[in-house]
Amino acid sequence: MQIVTPKQMGRIEERSEKLGVSKRELMENAGKRLSELIEGYCRSEAKLRPEDCSVVFLAGTGNNGGDCFAAADILVYKGYNITIIHIGGLPRTPLAQEMLSRLPRERITFIEGFRSGNVEAAIEAAELDYMTIQPRTIDPDEEIHTRNPLDDILNAEKRRMGLIKGAVVGAQVLVDGVFGTGFHGQLDKDTMGIFSIGSGAYRIAVDVPSGGNSSTGTAAAGIFKADETLTFGFIKSGMTQFPLKKFCGRVIVADIGIPKKALSVLEGDRKYFRIDRSFLSAYPPKRESDAHKGNFGEVLVIAGSSSMRGAAAFAALGALRSGAGIVRVASVEKCIDTISTLVPEATYLELECDDYGFMLYDTSTELIGTAMKRATAVVIGCGMGVTPDTIELTKFVTQNAKCPVIIDADGINCIARDIDILTKKQTDVIITPHVGEMARLINCETQVISSNRILAAEKYAEKYDVTVVLKGGGTVIADSHSTAANHTGNAGMSVGGSGDVLAGMIGSAAAQGCGIFDGACAGVYMHGLAGDRAAMKLGMEAMLPRDIISHLPEAFGILKEKKRNMTV
Repeated sequence: MQIVTPKQMGRIEERSEKLGVSKRELMENAGKRLSELIEGYCRSEAKLRPEDCSVVFLAGTGNNGGDCFAAADILVYKGYNITIIHIGGLPRTPLAQEMLSRLPRERITFIEGFRSGNVEAAIEAAELDYMTIQPRTIDPDEEIHTRNPLDDILNAEKRRMGLIKGAVVGAQVLVDGVFGTGFHGQLDKDTMGIFSIGSGAYRIAVDVPSGGNSSTGTAAAGIFKADETLTFGFIKSGMTQFPLKKFCGRVIVADIGIPKKALSVLEGDRKYFRIDRSFLSAYPPKRESDAHKGNFGEVLVIAGSSSMRGAAAFAALGALRSGAGIVRVASVEKCIDTISTLVPEATYLELECDDYGFMLYDTSTELIGTAMKRATAVVIGCGMGVTPDTIELTKFVTQNAKCPVIIDADGINCIARDIDILTKKQTDVIITPHVGEMARLINCETQVISSNRILAAEKYAEKYDVTVVLKGGGTVIADSHSTAANHTGNAGMSVGGSGDVLAGMIGSAAAQGCGIFDGACAGVYMHGLAGDRAAMKLGMEAMLPRDIISHLPEAFGILKEKKRNMTV
């Protein structure tokens, strides 16, 4: 599924207007889709008649507010009780002003959800006057009632806030149309206060929850937490990332009439996708009746050490369970002795080790060089350790392999110690860092990566001409031209070993000829899908990386079934 950045969406809308679909038409269509969603909830889920359903729109000053006015104009004539709370001021864009002017004011309740500049000034002035008032002696026999100059203003403010609270608490549907895709920074205290009012209303966000940065995926304090987000035209890139993703609820993409030709404005731009089943149309490769193991690639897994044996086992099993024809594991003796009983389907290449159980470089290059000539993909790094020898070994592989190389875990830490591993590579490379490893690669704080995962992956991919799989919620896959975001997977996969399974799966996809970028996307998607099946059966708290592997057959079954039903 194609997704876009907020800036790209703006260009698409401009192009749509030139193609004959005006921004007014887009807004009217957005309002219609929004009204349909609200009415569908009220009638089908809440089982309410229009006259029994209170819909409250929190309308901002921009075009998101205009979308709310367009929807309100439809719903009010169907008998719904409509309240519009203006947040931040009255509409400032011509389109939003036009949509507001159409509304039958006698049939809608309007509330100012903001303090005017005059009120703010009056409060400040009154406070100053009050502080300068000289005390006076009051005769107790006189019925003199003194009042603070702020009283009238404060009472008016209390009444206004009471109206807001009453409307929100009494709503069956609460619609957030305050800020759109251009939001960045922080929410003001008044808006945060309104968002925090307790209510049993069904909460719908227009395009993106207010307080969310739809470019980076960050979320401001007090962000609107939606049960459902109706986004227009395309999902915006930041909505695929956490923390924003968790505030979106269920995301529905609404067709608002953007001409397909308008997408031509993006030619030459970086392409953005959300991985779905249609994206995996060529995966897994078809297995003909006369196929043999040589048809499905050979993965060389260079992994493990005396103290980290499971990593090699998980990588090998991930490759085997996702369709690789042959998997060969190159590791030290103790590691092979352990995992050969767990993965008897693999073949093994024993490497010499140092006194601490880590691979040696000088005595390994000939064996690994020979094995790489047969391999169609190489996975290196899982549990390998970071030593001068493993750094040189990682460099040797990237400079001599003729097939794709997937670098994971300690292989990534080796890159962080010696960037020549990438600058002097002679093959296609996929790196699979988590946020901490990415921060080490870039030499920055993890928060820098977490707050802009998409950009970090893209810039690194462009700089070193590699494919980056930045793991975590909403895993990002980026190469020099394209970016994809994944939506499968869950927090139960946050256990050591899950990444090793993923590395093996990506190696398997690449070995089977799926391509570098597409193979990375396929591995990530299926890894998450198997994890979701495991969580469904075992619970996120109890699942282990081995459960991801054991649920891969079920995940592949789901993939094939969905394809047959043409379901995305």
